[in-house]
Parts: sequence; structure tokens; C-alpha cells
Amino acid sequence: MHLRSSLDPLRVACAAALTAGLLAGGCAGLGSAGSTPRLHTFSKQVLTDEFWAEGACFADINRDGVNDVVSGPFWYEGPTFKARHEYAPADRVSKSKRNGAEVTFRGYKGGLGNENEYSANFFAHSHDFNGDGWADILILGFPGENSWWFENPGKGATGHWKRHVALDVTDNESPRWVDLTGDGRPEIVCSSKGRYGYASPDPKNPTAPFTWHPLSPDKKYHRFTHGLGVGDVNGDGRMDLMEKDGWWEQPASLAGDPVWRHHPVAFGLGGAQMYAYDVNGDGLNDVITSLAAHGYGLAWYEQTRTGSEVGFKEHIVMNKEVSENPYGVKFSQLHGIDLVDIDGDGLKDIVTGKRFWAHGPTGDAEAGAAPVLYWFQLKRGADRSVDFVPHLIDDASGVGTEVKAMDHNRDGLPDILVGNKKGVFVFTHSARKVDPATWEAAQPKKR
Repeated sequence: MHLRSSLDPLRVACAAALTAGLLAGGCAGLGSAGSTPRLHTFSKQVLTDEFWAEGACFADINRDGVNDVVSGPFWYEGPTFKARHEYAPADRVSKSKRNGAEVTFRGYKGGLGNENEYSANFFAHSHDFNGDGWADILILGFPGENSWWFENPGKGATGHWKRHVALDVTDNESPRWVDLTGDGRPEIVCSSKGRYGYASPDPKNPTAPFTWHPLSPDKKYHRFTHGLGVGDVNGDGRMDLMEKDGWWEQPASLAGDPVWRHHPVAFGLGGAQMYAYDVNGDGLNDVITSLAAHGYGLAWYEQTRTGSEVGFKEHIVMNKEVSENPYGVKFSQLHGIDLVDIDGDGLKDIVTGKRFWAHGPTGDAEAGAAPVLYWFQLKRGADRSVDFVPHLIDDASGVGTEVKAMDHNRDGLPDILVGNKKGVFVFTHSARKVDPATWEAAQPKKR
């Protein structure tokens, strides 16, 4: 597959490494840790080319001490992920055209044909809801619809798992499953019926619907609103909620479900998952977000202080024009973002890519361009200057409504998981020492 011309500078560097036989599978980023450079590579594994879901997660489903993959109505048994088990009904059969001929395939319409469709399964997470020691599966569905969890039946059980409704209406296109309240238990953080808030499971009554706690007034937030994050924006030790129009400050007490204070900030048009992280090392948490989930843009917003007032200054990492990234990289539809330290230097890097066919083969900006997957390596200068170096991982997968980075094989290196309309992909991370000249030759170069 050919990448468009805006990727050429990075492809040149990667091609040199491939020619030298340095990369294990696909063109991956390179980095260094300590005094000896290490070459970071990602080997790609396609678990399926069927479209069942826009997300996926790692979890030890069968309690064998090895992480498995959950995506759609299936879990894939680790460490090879070759054995696929059906925990929910998978009776969807679709017809579409490919190369002018009609084809029939399992799952929803997506990459196996030439038409677009939407799965009811947008995000996958895992949690032991009933405390029996077995990992259950939480699915956040199509915006405006139910979220639900599937009860793991335990060892030796066959058939479909029992399904329980978690939240009747889950809005926003980047809902989170995270501990917002600081009680040590995660909640569904989203908007619902016009308000931002969170839904808490009850450990004493796990099969009951979660309890909804609104944190904003009813501002008629649309179910397809984009962009949402959880993080401590102001450094008071409490998690806040970030969204495209600002951030909601968590109060000292949550008793009685008080309305949180809203701080207006224009964080783009609405992107994907948002993060509060000290990008430049000045002790203040900044905000990382994509600018438009179906358009262009990746940015970080530097936090500034005037007395006790919190402000933000926009820094573009990548936007619509090649000139807006110093390495000449650009792509659209950054609908999934994760933040993780890829290269082990103690700084968190951005993992993102192009969502494949968000609205079909002709529905968005550059819909037919290569579905790329990248990590942007954070580098800080002594003067607190910031550089995000783009490293291409793959050009034939992209992201879904999410992308997850996690060390699935426990070797100390974060791996990457994608579920989308092209299928399910695991990118297993490896790193090996190389000589400085080899490492330098493969680095992305500024234009």
C-alpha cells in the first residue's frame, strides 16, 4: 500500500531500516533509552478481517495468567490469539461488493466490502463486577444506546454469557471507563440525556443498573458529541472532566451530586480521548487532544497561570497541511488516542492514527487514504521546548473509536491493540540494541 506524499520523509527513513533488515514487521518507530540506542519495532498480527466492533481490550479471560483479546462478540485466547471464543451472539451476516462482485461475509459491512455500516459495539473494557475472581466484559455501545456487561461464567463453561444493562443511555463518542471519583473503582464517564456525569456500579448489587451521577446542568449535549477526558487539570489531587468546550472542576465533596464548576476553553472542535499531562515538565498539567475526530489536527494545550487563574496556549503537533508538522506528516480522522511511555524514557508518548471509514469510503476528509497508525515520541529540551517525533507503526490498520496500548505479554514494552472496520490487530512491541549510526540513520528527519 502506498502512503500519500505527506508521509514520504518518514517513509524514506523507515525504508532504509527495512532494507537493512532491522524492522520486524511493518515500518515502526525508533527510539533510545539510556546510553545505548534501542530500535523499537512492532510485529503485526491480524486476528480477524471481519468487522464486529470499533474497539478492543486486553484481559485475562480464562485466568491462565496470560492476557487475551476481547473485541466484538469474541475473545481471542492468548498468547497466540488464534483460538476464538464466542461469548455473545455473532450471527450477523452481510453482503456487499468487492472488486465488482457481490461477497458474503460475517459481521458488519466494512473493509471486506465497499459499503459502510455501524456496529453496536464501540468500546470494550474488562472488570470483575461480581467479585468472583473472573474478568467480565464491559461494552460501551453506539452513542445514545445502552452500555452493558457480560458475566464471565468461569472455567469450563460454554455458551453465551449472561448480559446485564449497565447504563441505559451512554452518550459522547469517547466515553471513558476510569476512576473519576478517587474511590479506587472505575466508573463510566460520559454524557447521558443532556448532562455530563458518571455511572457507578454497586459492588453489593452488581447486576443492577449502575447509579447515574450528573455533574453538569442539562445543556442538551448531543449523543454524537466528540472529545472527552479525565485528569487532574488544576493539580488539586482530584480528577476533573475535560471536553471540547473546557473542563469541569471536581469539587471537594461529591455528596448530593453537586454541579461541578465549568472552565470554558476551546479545545478544538471535538476529537477523541483527551489527557491531562505535564508535556513540557513545568509542573502544570497540559491537555492533549485531537482537534476534529472526522477532520484534521493534533495539539497540546500548555497550561498557564496568572495568579490562581488557569489558562491554556495551543501548540499544534499536526494539522491539515504538511507544513504544520515539522516532519512532513499529516493524516485525518484521529478518532482514537492513547497516552503511554513507548520508549521507556519516562515521558508519555501519543499513540493515534487514522480511523478507518468512520463514515464510509467517501464520508470524511481523505477517507480513502492509508489507515495509518503512529506513535508520537515526546522529547523535551533543556529550555522546556517540546517536540513530538512521529513514528509510523503501520499503514494498513488505523484506529477505531479507540486504540489501546498495554504490555500484554509482560515484557516491559507497551503493545498496541486496534479493533475497527478492517478487523482486529495486535502490534507486539520489541526493542533491541543497535549501534548509534544505525539508530540515527533510521530516525525521522525534519523537513
